[in-house]
Amino acid sequence: MDFENILIEKESSLAIITINRPTKLNALNKPTIEELHQAFKQLEKDHETRVIIITGSGEKAFVAGADIKEFSSFDTSEGSQLAAKGQELLFDYIQNFNKPVIAAVNGFALGGGLELAMAAHFRIASNNAKMGLPEVTLGLIPGYGGTQRLPQLVGKGRAMEMIMTAEMITADKALAYGLVNHVVEQEELLAFTKKIANKIAGNSATAIGKAIKSINANFKEGINGYHEEIKNFGECFGTEDFKEGTTAFLEKRKAEFKGHN
Repeated sequence: MDFENILIEKESSLAIITINRPTKLNALNKPTIEELHQAFKQLEKDHETRVIIITGSGEKAFVAGADIKEFSSFDTSEGSQLAAKGQELLFDYIQNFNKPVIAAVNGFALGGGLELAMAAHFRIASNNAKMGLPEVTLGLIPGYGGTQRLPQLVGKGRAMEMIMTAEMITADKALAYGLVNHVVEQEELLAFTKKIANKIAGNSATAIGKAIKSINANFKEGINGYHEEIKNFGECFGTEDFKEGTTAFLEKRKAEFKGHN
């Protein structure tokens, strides 16, 4: 499938998705959200791809927000629909994706851009990155999961302050807050992220998919995360990866996992 707003590059078991709207600082509009959804759907079926890295083109922005022109004339129901559709197609979709998704935050991650980075399973930032949710300056609140995921990552008090002041924080502050896992030089960002991604790719894809499910369960209303963990742990015993992993361990060799099973 040909994409207008994103690029997909594959390197053995990794796929790198680059949001490519440099003249708009990679802002998210409806077509870009749709293309990202399609890309993730394709990569879900691609057995070679074990880890996905998502980043922005250029050195200025990961994603500098949503395309405000698109919704400046919306009414109440159109606004609700915009948020619901976006969450379903992209943000919730990524959070619950069964392959690891790492956000390589290469510059501004604002509004929908930070929400996209937070939907990923974890984040690595370049030292020039700046992050924030400025929606209240537009008379809005974050609508793509920002009011939920930010407190989960940085705590309620910090999330309240960040959302109410609309201030941007530096990469170092994001690291101190636990919003990102690592901060590296801009030119090292992709190489560093790939190194971690390759480490993940060498492990059991099936087990990782079940770990994502189990960790996410802790943040879902009405779901007992411990019960979910027990169920997923038990299911691992019926997989080829479990047989290979335990056999390799007992035979004192490196396990060779085949992908999702």
